[in-house]
Amino acid sequence: MTQLPYIRVGDIMRKDVHTVDPLASVRDALHEMHKHGVSSLVIERRDERDELGLIVVSDIARDVIARNRSLDRVDVYEVMAKPVVTLDADMDVKYASRLLSDLRLSRGLVVDHDRNLVGIVTLRDMVLAYTGPGGVEETI
Repeated sequence: MTQLPYIRVGDIMRKDVHTVDPLASVRDALHEMHKHGVSSLVIERRDERDELGLIVVSDIARDVIARNRSLDRVDVYEVMAKPVVTLDADMDVKYASRLLSDLRLSRGLVVDHDRNLVGIVTLRDMVLAYTGPGGVEETI
């Protein structure tokens, strides 16, 4: 039997996570997305008991644009997902990708053992890492 590679989520995550205030308008969030070339923004915890949030362009398309709502009158907190799935930085990519796939999610926020946000990872990131150099294709 072939040994499959062990790839940590923390090794492939993107560390440059961009955030937005939950009281910002959707227009402001879109401006930030455009400025940083990303399709999602994290809403950080207000305190240690709070959970992380996430706003993704598909949320804006579904809940704002498709419903003909004003980008200036809708706040991020009205559209964001909260709580969101978090992945431990030490989790194996094969389990992280299974979890996100089972939940029909395209991305997860990566946290350390103290629940601090350390990055973001997408299914695309994980599949490419798993099948790229040193991944499954080279071990079979």
